[in-house]
Amino acid sequence: MSNRMVCREASHAGSWYTASGSQLNAQLEGWLSQAQSTAGPARAIIAPHAGYTYCGACAAHAYKQVDPSITRRVFILGPSHHVPLSRCALSPAEVYRTPLYDLRIDQKVYADLWKTGMFERMSLQTDEDEHNIEHLHPDRQRFRYTYYDESQGEIYRSIEHLDKMGMGIIEQLDPISFSNYLKKYHNTICGRHPIGVLLNAVAELKKNGTDMNFSFLNYAQSSQCRNWSDSSVSYAAGALVVH
Repeated sequence: MSNRMVCREASHAGSWYTASGSQLNAQLEGWLSQAQSTAGPARAIIAPHAGYTYCGACAAHAYKQVDPSITRRVFILGPSHHVPLSRCALSPAEVYRTPLYDLRIDQKVYADLWKTGMFERMSLQTDEDEHNIEHLHPDRQRFRYTYYDESQGEIYRSIEHLDKMGMGIIEQLDPISFSNYLKKYHNTICGRHPIGVLLNAVAELKKNGTDMNFSFLNYAQSSQCRNWSDSSVSYAAGALVVH
C-alpha cells in the first residue's frame, strides 16, 4: 500500500497568477502594504477570487485584517462553478500545493464534519478544476446578467448601486434579508452560498450573545460598463470582527 499524501496541485498557477514563489510573494507583499489594518483581527473575511492582477489590491484589504499570530485554523468556503452540489462538499486532498508552500488540511476536522452527515465529497479532479480558491475572472456578459436601473445613470453606476445594496445587507448580518435580496435582484454574486453559510453561522452565534459586526473595506470593478457590449466584474473585501 502507498502512503503517498493526496495532493491538490496549484492547477491555475502560471495562468491567472504567477507560478514563481518569489514573484508571488513580492506581489502579495506589495498589495498588503497598501492596505490598512482597520477592522482586525478578523474572525472571518469575504474576499474576491479573480486573477490577482484584477483583484489583488482589493482582496488585500480583507486579508490585511487577519492576524496569523493568533490564527490556529483556517476554513475556506468557496462556490462551485462547474459541478452542481446539493450541499457543502469536502475535498479528498490532504495537502494543497501553492507556489509559496504546501498547506496541510486538518484531517480530524474533515472527519468531524463528515460524521455530521451534512456534507458530500468531491473528487480531486473536481477540486482542481474549481478555481475559486485560486482565481476567477468571469464577466457579466457571459453570466447574461443585465439588471439596469436608469435612475443611477450609466450602467457601471447602476451595477455599483446594486452591489452596494447587497453589501449593506450583508453588513446587517441578516441571512433572510440577503436571501430576499438575491431572489429579488438575481445579482450574480459568486460567493452567495458561502456568504449565506457565514451569515447563518453568525446568526446562531448571536443567539448565544456573541457580539459581532461586519464591514466592507473596499469595492472595485474590473472595468466601467457604459454600453451593453461591455463586461465587468465587481470585487468587494470585508471583515467580521468579534467583540
